[in-house]
Amino acid sequence: MSFDRRSFKVGIIAGVFLVTGVLAGIVFSSRFDWLPSAVSGSTEAPLAAAPVISGATPPNFVPVVKAVMPAVVNISTTRTVRSQGGDVPSQFQDDPFFHQFFGDEFAHRFQMPRERRESSLGSGVIVDSAGYLITNNHVVAKADEIKVLLNDKREFIGKVVGTDPKSDIAIVKINAKDLPVIPWGDSDKLDVGEYVLAIGNPFGLNQTVTQGIVSAVGRANVGIADYEDFIQTDAAINPGNSGGALVNTRGQLVGINTAIFSRSGGYMGIGFAVPSNMTRAVMDSLIKSGKVVRGWLGVSIQEVTPELAKQFGMKENKGALVSEVIPSSPAVAAGIQSGDIITAFNGKTVDSPSILRNTVAQTPVDSTVKVAVLRDKKSVTLEVKISEQPKDIAQAEGETAQGDAKGTALAGVEVRNLTPDIARQLGLPAGTAGVVVSGVEPGSAVEEAGVQEGDVIMEINRHPVRNIVDFKHMSGKLSKKDSTLLLVNRRGRKLFLALKP
Repeated sequence: MSFDRRSFKVGIIAGVFLVTGVLAGIVFSSRFDWLPSAVSGSTEAPLAAAPVISGATPPNFVPVVKAVMPAVVNISTTRTVRSQGGDVPSQFQDDPFFHQFFGDEFAHRFQMPRERRESSLGSGVIVDSAGYLITNNHVVAKADEIKVLLNDKREFIGKVVGTDPKSDIAIVKINAKDLPVIPWGDSDKLDVGEYVLAIGNPFGLNQTVTQGIVSAVGRANVGIADYEDFIQTDAAINPGNSGGALVNTRGQLVGINTAIFSRSGGYMGIGFAVPSNMTRAVMDSLIKSGKVVRGWLGVSIQEVTPELAKQFGMKENKGALVSEVIPSSPAVAAGIQSGDIITAFNGKTVDSPSILRNTVAQTPVDSTVKVAVLRDKKSVTLEVKISEQPKDIAQAEGETAQGDAKGTALAGVEVRNLTPDIARQLGLPAGTAGVVVSGVEPGSAVEEAGVQEGDVIMEINRHPVRNIVDFKHMSGKLSKKDSTLLLVNRRGRKLFLALKP
């Protein structure tokens, strides 16, 4: 191979030019700040680093599923439904031409009560190796027969130990031993964004697992049950999942899948589960006493709206506002008063009335707990001994009254005196005092505050209203620019309402 000196020289020259160009580029770029510099003098703050998500790869749920799957069962129920009138439309049953054509005996057969069998499917969770399992009340309600199919294909007849429609929980017992169980988890420690698995039998498809996250906790006022403290999740829940398990990544039971939010009847990304802590309390009570024993404080409470928070001198609209204290209740003995705002109960922060209601209900009867209240803008701590919730908590019905408050903050409302006759017709106890709202002007401040016809105004700005004279005297002191706090009685329930100026 010959050596080409000319090519060698050309290569050296090209290399020199290349190196020179690179060095010049670095010099010029640093001078004109085209490259980042630690001493560039920029006044902009560096961007905050995003939180690091642990785990470089998606989590592996296989071990969790294998551990908990055997404890989730399929529940099928059947019940007998009686119908009246057969299949003949009611407009034909009394038609003389129908009787003439088919005959009275034939027509009578269609009018006789008929029975048909209905079946439904759901899920359940074994929580005791002796054969106790949890499901939803609506899964087994009115069932004539309950069949429980285990993961190993064994089938048992289930017997209802107890039900609690108020939380939609039911306990079923099967005659079996040494069954696999799912350990309990602490639902109070669930965080929004945490991974969860929903296991059940949607549409009868046994042992189905779906994965998602906790979308929210403490969901209330959904309209599914009386006591609501739901875990919301986007793990797919469909018909047949009811009563199934919601477990965390440690394989612990944190909820019982109960319902979905759907406009079509299918999954739309929002499902609800009863928290394990509430479920366990209901189960223990049903097994021990055959009924659910709930704690009782003896107060009527309402939400603290921004307007009410301002009236009571609070910076945040949190807590539960006591609108009424039930006579001879634990609250009376503890010194709780109407107008107190309960901010903590037994060491747990009270953000809303639903949280307080659920917490009190799960508090053991006869236990003494501390209650923190805000009274006259000052924090007060009281001790209360919880009693058992009465079977029927009597509630009075409605009230009425009349008066005119033109030119004042109460402009737009008409009231009248509450006579004994009106109070009796409304079912109110003797001695009830106040003025009844007989009219509310549309678009007025009182209407926007939520005042309704039939409300009984009992207080204005924490001063009692006994009659029209009191109402006119106190309302006359108010200008249209004054904010006003009313205590009203609405069908036996007392409420605070705040009027914006």
